[in-house]
Amino acid sequence: MSFTQAIRARANALQQAIFRHPFVVGIGDGSLDVERFKHFIRQDYVFLIEYSRTLALACAKAPDLESMARFAELLHATLTAEISLHRSYCSRFGISTADLEATQATPTTQAYTDFLVRAAYHGSFAELACVLLPCLWGYCEIGLALARQGKPAHQPLYGEWIDMYSSPEYQALADWLLKLVDRLAEQAGPAERERMEAAYVVGTRYEYAFWDMAWRQEAWQL
Repeated sequence: MSFTQAIRARANALQQAIFRHPFVVGIGDGSLDVERFKHFIRQDYVFLIEYSRTLALACAKAPDLESMARFAELLHATLTAEISLHRSYCSRFGISTADLEATQATPTTQAYTDFLVRAAYHGSFAELACVLLPCLWGYCEIGLALARQGKPAHQPLYGEWIDMYSSPEYQALADWLLKLVDRLAEQAGPAERERMEAAYVVGTRYEYAFWDMAWRQEAWQL
């Protein structure tokens, strides 16, 4: 069993809870209230910006040119193509670029992105790779699972979201990161592998919290 298979198995209860969350289920069957989804994609825009900072730190910490180049490519694609696509997608829900730029991170979004950047800054490159894994791999698993059950015909915009995260291109990206983490784990000692696993588990918990934040349409109380 590979390192990523082992940590996935140990975090399986968390991942299954994500699959069963009413927000994820609602995307799949089209029953999710649009206002909840709009809350989600606005927060996802904020998340993408901070995720990009984590990718920038990955580029800086990469121990070899191949990894550095790959993370630099991913960072550029996120800051240009993905951000542009996100703005275009949001506009179809009536959310303008100005609305997105004015979006304030919710407590959960703030906590999750702070965790990402802090772990990327203070941790090793191997820990950093594991911090990135729950989002990238998790969305791929969700996209593939929802695609297998069939896209909701009456909610084509949700279907487009499913298409994005079940696409061969996204699967290839997830596979690349999985292989990188497995390679780094082979080179790591027991203590670092424990830190890598801990980073993955905490990130997966935040992934659940992010879905739940969107479901509850979380906002600051004061």
